[in-house]
Amino acid sequence: MTVTAERFEPGTLVRARGREWVVLPESEPELLVLRPLGGSDDERAAVLPGLEQVTSATFALPDPTDAGNASRAGLLRTALRIGFRSTGGPFRSLGGLAVEPRPYQLVPLLMALRQDTVRLLVADDVGIGKTVESGLIAAELMAQGDADGLAVLCSPALAEQWQRELAEKFGIAAELVLPGTVRRLEKDLVGAQSVFDRYRHVVVSTDYIKRPELRDQFLRGCPNLVIVDEAHACVLDDSTRAGRSRMLRHELVRRLAARPDRHLILVTATPHSGKEAGFRNLVGLLDPALETVDLDRQNGRELLARHFVQRRRADIRAFLEDTPFPEDRESTERAYRLTGDYRSLFDDVVSYARQTVRDPIGGQVRQRVRYWSALALLRALASSPLAAAATLRTRAANADATDADEADALGRAAVLDLPDDETQESVDLVPGAETEDDRGSPERRRLLGFARRAEALAEQGDSKLALLVKEVKSLLGDGFNPVVFCRYIDTAEYVAARLETALGRNFAVGCVTGTLPPEERTERIRELTADAKRRPVLVATDCLSEGVNLQEHFQAVVHYDLAWNPTRHEQREGRVDRFGQQATKVRAVMIYGTDNRIDEIVLKVLLRKHEQIRKALGVSVPVPDQSDNVLETIAQELLNAPDSPEQLTLDMFGAAPREELHREWESAAAKEKESRTKYAQRAIQPAEVAAELAETRASLGTPDEVTTFARAALTALGGDVLDRPYGFDAATGGLPLPVRDGFPAGFPGRLALHRDLPTAPRTAHLDRTDPYVSALARYVLESALDPTVPDTERPARRAGVMRTSAVQKRTTLLLVRFRLHLTLPTRAAETEPRRMVAEEARVLAFRGAPQSAEWLAEEEVTALLSAQPSGNVLPDAATPLLERVIGGLGAVAEHLDTTADTLAEGLRAAHIRVREAAGQRVRRQIAVTAQKPADVLGVYVYLPSGL
Repeated sequence: MTVTAERFEPGTLVRARGREWVVLPESEPELLVLRPLGGSDDERAAVLPGLEQVTSATFALPDPTDAGNASRAGLLRTALRIGFRSTGGPFRSLGGLAVEPRPYQLVPLLMALRQDTVRLLVADDVGIGKTVESGLIAAELMAQGDADGLAVLCSPALAEQWQRELAEKFGIAAELVLPGTVRRLEKDLVGAQSVFDRYRHVVVSTDYIKRPELRDQFLRGCPNLVIVDEAHACVLDDSTRAGRSRMLRHELVRRLAARPDRHLILVTATPHSGKEAGFRNLVGLLDPALETVDLDRQNGRELLARHFVQRRRADIRAFLEDTPFPEDRESTERAYRLTGDYRSLFDDVVSYARQTVRDPIGGQVRQRVRYWSALALLRALASSPLAAAATLRTRAANADATDADEADALGRAAVLDLPDDETQESVDLVPGAETEDDRGSPERRRLLGFARRAEALAEQGDSKLALLVKEVKSLLGDGFNPVVFCRYIDTAEYVAARLETALGRNFAVGCVTGTLPPEERTERIRELTADAKRRPVLVATDCLSEGVNLQEHFQAVVHYDLAWNPTRHEQREGRVDRFGQQATKVRAVMIYGTDNRIDEIVLKVLLRKHEQIRKALGVSVPVPDQSDNVLETIAQELLNAPDSPEQLTLDMFGAAPREELHREWESAAAKEKESRTKYAQRAIQPAEVAAELAETRASLGTPDEVTTFARAALTALGGDVLDRPYGFDAATGGLPLPVRDGFPAGFPGRLALHRDLPTAPRTAHLDRTDPYVSALARYVLESALDPTVPDTERPARRAGVMRTSAVQKRTTLLLVRFRLHLTLPTRAAETEPRRMVAEEARVLAFRGAPQSAEWLAEEEVTALLSAQPSGNVLPDAATPLLERVIGGLGAVAEHLDTTADTLAEGLRAAHIRVREAAGQRVRRQIAVTAQKPADVLGVYVYLPSGL
């Protein structure tokens, strides 16, 4: 049967398939694209009006005979707001966010709004919130329809954290593409599909996908929005040491950037490693002109400023006083001396090491192998007896090198703390000291003898470990929960076992090392901090020095082993000294040996200079590349010095290399200070759009409102709600079937609802975007609109009468939904303007009869929502009153129309302010009109207590 088609304008209300829909701008006369009232874009439907019955609709007023308690007005209002996903605010993605971005975190987003194709380097300091900033851009690009999907490239250790952040904070469900997940993902592929064709959002291990045979597949299916985490690890400089792994990463990102319409967001806290060539290579991925432009000239600075945002802690603190950062980082040093058998073993090992590096047998290759093996042994011995024993019994990392360059490259990666180690995932393994294949050789027997002596020291204890126990107890006594960082797995396990014994049952000691898969490390930390009755102490290797957030439960870092690169120290301390740390002060303790030949040299040459620059400048400056040369010079002098038991001093090595390094470092610090004025995003004014951000979030329901709503709705539906320290829980078995059908599969019999993130699987977070909360809100709204639902299963009503002392005269509250038609400019000038339909909810109230309405101010309406009943109103009295009020609402139609126009104009002004704050001039291209009449969802009458 052919049905005569009526023409419907976008934003109008129609009835089809037994329900009401809003007509969307994508519609054509022969094909209507519809969205359910209050629904999301995921619920859209296409209808052929020539084949299906589609009629104009008006939203029916509440039925006066179907009244409930007027106190349920707040419940219905919040359910309506929680259900909105298509708000008209200038930030289209906010409806799906479970994170409250700070105004300064809007700066990268506003910069992105300036660009047709987003190309940004987000280089804010450690702990400021680069994940949130890049996630905001991604969510907004997808909400506006400018991105067709998202790929995040990161290290495998951070992949699960990225997946969780995207899901929990931005409502983006991404699949992990790792060696251990690919086979599972491939089971759902059809025909010639690749994983990247099948899954719209992915978090990918950079080191897994960089391989040429996988890279090309990824490039073919990669979405047009890519975030590259720790992007500094994907660039080349003028160094001859770049390994194959780094070159493959660079080739991957270079080819991603080569597609001109691909949005590319590079994220790193260390954009400048101390080498200008590396920085140029990095920013050149965003715009090739940046590789050669003179950055000291105005045009060069302006070009870079379009693509580069970098703020330090001081910038953020000056901008916003209430940003939760620690006010101070208190750094201290604690020294120990080797005693007794430990000192004797160290002297003997040093003598052995010197002998081996002088031995010319085997030529230059074997000599370089022995040199790095000796240095590895000394470093492990300075770490702990067990790390030394393991190194003595393990084959050297470079034992099979075929030439001197290979021996140096492998040895350097195993022993030094390179800025971006080519073996990052095995950085905490002992490097090994055995260089000979002959198991029965005198050298082998000598090493085993050293190993047995080291193992015996572990049983006796050592002065370094005794000092650590003392420092940890002192930190705990002062209220600081510490993270103890060690260089090697064996050391970490040794330290954790001793601390567990020394601290007793009132403290929980956990150990996280590279022996755990990346996805299990955060779970281990979660288990460690779950017991509120036991203070946590975490022992970890540098597998946790980047990416993992520890600020919620820890306030101090102890460097049990000194890192040989100050950046690694900064990364460690950045785990607790970051955004969200509630303590006003954090502590950092460096433990070092005064007579172990190495620690004091590293401390004086590198670490103290780094701390001096950080305090003077308020920012950490990467150590120049020459630091590795200085360390190697120190090591060579140490290993070539005469056999002497006296303590080595810096004077033995000469002042020239150290002074040259420090001069270069100070020069880099001066350039960094200058760059803060050159490239700071002064033109971006996030404070100007903070009001829009707050207003939009408030219109969607605050966290407190969501919590109150969920508790009230579950109670009304028979959920048996019980308070818990984390929030509350509720039984699900007795909830109406439609509610349970809306919950995620496999929901528990008793659902835990948490105030804070992160939440465990099969629990809920009290946020509007949580699937459990969304399902509850959808049911409350739909059941209120459907009088056929049994009364016992309808927690909210569209009408009600309540007697209360909060009013002195009869007052009527209206819950109104406004539909708005927006015309907005697109990112590309040649593209047609974007048209969309949005919904907004408002609560209005007036005193007296509709015909002589006295409208309440906004603050009065807000107070009215929390009014408490002082007496019952019998149905026989309530129904006639509601009939008179609802029947007279025609008299307030003009006021509702005026409110709709005011709302539309305010919304247009908000869009203009946001774009102008980002440097755009699009005032004439923005139009917002109200679709009339507005929908009156609820009518609630409040009577004075005396009536």
